Amino acid sequence: MINNKISLEQPNRRVFLSAAAVSLGTATLGMPSATAAAKDAGWVTIEAFSPAGRDLGRIRVQKVVKSDAAWQKQLSGNAFEITRHAGTEPPFTGIYANTHGDGLYRCICCDTALFDSHTKFESGTGWPSFYQPISRRNVTQSADNSLGMGRVAVSCARCDAHLGHVFDDGPKPTGLRYCMNSASLRFAPRDKQEN
Repeated sequence: MINNKISLEQPNRRVFLSAAAVSLGTATLGMPSATAAAKDAGWVTIEAFSPAGRDLGRIRVQKVVKSDAAWQKQLSGNAFEITRHAGTEPPFTGIYANTHGDGLYRCICCDTALFDSHTKFESGTGWPSFYQPISRRNVTQSADNSLGMGRVAVSCARCDAHLGHVFDDGPKPTGLRYCMNSASLRFAPRDKQEN
């Protein structure tokens, strides 16, 4: 069995990016038969969270797939370019770069819970930054070699919306910095009335 866990004790960019590449390259090992894979196509297992941020457990949901025209009707121009075409907002321009409210950050496209405000920190980069996603099941990572550099892109697991990138220069306990675009997110204040 291949162990592709990333060491969180002493993050190293080369190790981090290599582990991500190995993870991507070995993702198909141990896959079920083509028939089973075809049956599962279009479905994903994510972690559901209540408005208060309570973990409701894993759920199996259909992937959200829409045409560009449908996404353009749903999203602002900026959100469309960033989430559907891997754009990036200029630093210090996003609405969540300096927010400090208590709540969840959800996908602007499909409302999947992505980050909890308890993991948000001030990175000084001009983008909202988190040291971990609310659940590893709710985000995917892929190699991004655009702009002449190797980076790890982060997307929503349910709708493939581009969210931003993850770097290995974050704070403890993970040492990671999920550098996200505000336009990819929707902040939902925590429901304090939930029982």
